[in-house]
Amino acid sequence: MKKFFTVCIACLIFALTQAQQLSPAQLFPGLFQAVQLSGVYPDNKTFVDALPKQYPAIILKAYNQQKNKPDFDLKQFVDAYFTAPGSSSNNFTSDIKAGIREHIDTLWQVLYRKHNAVPPYSSLIALPYDFIVPGGRFREVYYWDSYFTMLGLKQSHKNQLIKDMVDNFAYLIDRFGFVPNGNRTYYLTRSQPPFFAMMVSLLAKIEGNEVLVRYQPELLKEYAYWMNGADNLKNGQAFKTSVRLNDGTLLNRYWDTSDQPREESYKQDVAAAKLTKQKLPDFYHNIRAAAASGWDFSSRWFDASGKLETIQTTNIIPVDLNCLLFHLETVIAQSYALQGNTVQKQFYQNKAAQRKQAILAYCWDEKAGWFMDYNWKLQQLSPVETLAGVFPLAFGLASKTQAESVAQKLKTKFLKSGGLVSTVNRTGQQWDAPNAWAPLEYMAIDGLEKYQQKELAKEVAERWTGINNRVFEQTGKLMEKYNVVDTDVKAGGGEYPLQDGFGWTNGVLLDLMNRYHVNP
Repeated sequence: MKKFFTVCIACLIFALTQAQQLSPAQLFPGLFQAVQLSGVYPDNKTFVDALPKQYPAIILKAYNQQKNKPDFDLKQFVDAYFTAPGSSSNNFTSDIKAGIREHIDTLWQVLYRKHNAVPPYSSLIALPYDFIVPGGRFREVYYWDSYFTMLGLKQSHKNQLIKDMVDNFAYLIDRFGFVPNGNRTYYLTRSQPPFFAMMVSLLAKIEGNEVLVRYQPELLKEYAYWMNGADNLKNGQAFKTSVRLNDGTLLNRYWDTSDQPREESYKQDVAAAKLTKQKLPDFYHNIRAAAASGWDFSSRWFDASGKLETIQTTNIIPVDLNCLLFHLETVIAQSYALQGNTVQKQFYQNKAAQRKQAILAYCWDEKAGWFMDYNWKLQQLSPVETLAGVFPLAFGLASKTQAESVAQKLKTKFLKSGGLVSTVNRTGQQWDAPNAWAPLEYMAIDGLEKYQQKELAKEVAERWTGINNRVFEQTGKLMEKYNVVDTDVKAGGGEYPLQDGFGWTNGVLLDLMNRYHVNP
């Protein structure tokens, strides 16, 4: 009897764990769609982050019993059975007079989260260590945001928190085989730009190179995720994130395994799908792949019309993604070198060398003097010039002549009064002009520094830190993104209001202020 009881408890724990991995759409079929399409919450992310007050089966039974009654009120039902989430920075008031450095130091505390247990059936995935969230509606850890947040944590000497966050990402890789977009169940179908190797390298600067060996298992698992199915591809085929070009060259793209509307943007995706000529599964794959890229949304993913309904993300080999994977291959090679494993070191060095050659062959546009994305379906370079073109400089892949050409175009085409625009296209999308984002500013500055373009790097840094400081003095906030063209106007576009907080803005700003001795 005791053995039977133990087995039952184990089964219950397993069932609960599995339920914890189900997304809100999976837990609440019918109710989920009704809520997201109804406008009960202005932001679709609110419901997917809400906490159920009862077991899902009880809630669903009640909904199905009540929904067809004449006096049924969906909002009242949702309020009765769910607790809506609050902002990640509730009850915080800025002290502008204390200055921006004091503000960032305080924000680390505001955006700090303990690794508490997660309530049953929450969409949140528990993490074993403490972490920093971006801010505003972003109440969980985000993958590529976190690297740029860590840059500021390093400047603030919060090294233990950096290690904790790296350990959280290692945990996610060990548990799921990859780093989800964020630690939510509705993000378990995709990753984001693979910055884990960059995080490990950052931690290695603090603790020493043995860190590269410590996280080697997770580096290898993440690499396996991105290269899944690559060895079995024929020329001209793609599988998930891997693409083999017609000449046998292997490169990567962004991918999301789901072909349904995003749960956190359900209403917007359903509306956008009504305008597309694509098959709906293809359209949703393209929308979700753009979300995986972090650039949701931008004209870099559209056809020449610049319209969302033409999105073709899965047809595009992004230059920045492949630079990040080059770095991942390089770091894995370094980890094997530290172990004295020359065979595996050489294997990954060769992988990195092949990827570098492919990036230079397929992503460099001699006529434009810029690094571009490559459309593998059309077998031609993408026509949209974006700030992703600085990544080959940031990772040392460009020749001196190429770097000089990129620097010239940055200065004449991308540089505006508040910093570098993401693209020069005005489409109303948040990753196009007139908007600028901290991670791209940082990668551009870092790339320019690597190729001795120090004067331009400093100019970009001064303009960027300048607009950050001016907006802070006016509003007491550090924003998710900035309008760097019309600097008196807030940034716009996107599927949600402008967010403040903000993790990666804080991190990049503090790093650049210290690097260039800016003392507002």
